[in-house]
Amino acid sequence: MFTGLVEGIGKIISLQPYRGGLLAEISASFSLKDTDVGDSIAVDGICLTITEIKGSTFKAHISPETLNKTTLRYKNSGDFVNLERALKFGDRLGGHLVSGHVDGIGKIVSITPIEDFWKLVVEIPSEFTPYLVKKGSIAIDGVSLTINDFKNNLLEFMLVPHTLKVTTLCLKKPGDLVNIEIDMIAKMVYKWLSPYLESLESSKRALTLEFLKEHGFL
Repeated sequence: MFTGLVEGIGKIISLQPYRGGLLAEISASFSLKDTDVGDSIAVDGICLTITEIKGSTFKAHISPETLNKTTLRYKNSGDFVNLERALKFGDRLGGHLVSGHVDGIGKIVSITPIEDFWKLVVEIPSEFTPYLVKKGSIAIDGVSLTINDFKNNLLEFMLVPHTLKVTTLCLKKPGDLVNIEIDMIAKMVYKWLSPYLESLESSKRALTLEFLKEHGFL
C-alpha cells in the first residue's frame, strides 16, 4: 500500500528480457538503507517487488501482465520514473490510499503554465468515469492528485510547485502516456451501490436518505 506521495525520482539503468517479462535495474535518488529484498516499491505508480539492492540501485521483475497494462512497456534505459516505498503502519497518510495496481493508461492532453503552477488536463479511458468526483483523488504515474474538474473523460488538475519539483510530471508534454489508478474507495463504493443504482434507474426513483436507510447504508 502506498500514499501517492513520491519519495524521489529514479532513473532506469537497464531493462533486460526475462522469461516473457523484463528485469529492471533502477537507481533511486534517495537512500535505500532501510529497504530490504522482498519489499514493495511503486515505480510510476506500479507496485514492484525488489529482488536485489546495491547501494541506491535496485532490481525488480516486471511481469507480462504489468507490461500489458502499464506504460512500462514504453520505457527505455535513461528514462526517469517516480518512486515511493510502501507505507508503514503509523505513517502519516498525506495523499490517499494507493494500491500500486494500475487500472489503465491515460494521455496528457494539455499543460498550461500559470506562473509557478501548471494546469494539467489528462484523458482517461471512458470506462473509469463512473468513479470520478470533483475534488476526489486519483493517482497519475503514482502521484496523488486532486481532480479540480472533469468533463466526460477529461480530467483537470492544478500542479503545485512542490509536485513539479519532486516528481517526473515536470518532464511531461502533451501526448505523453501516464499510468492511471482510480481511488480504490470510489471503486468499492460504486461496486456496492451499482445494483441499487440500477434498481433506482429502472423504477425512476431518486437516491434519498430514506432509500439508503431502507437498504442498510445508514
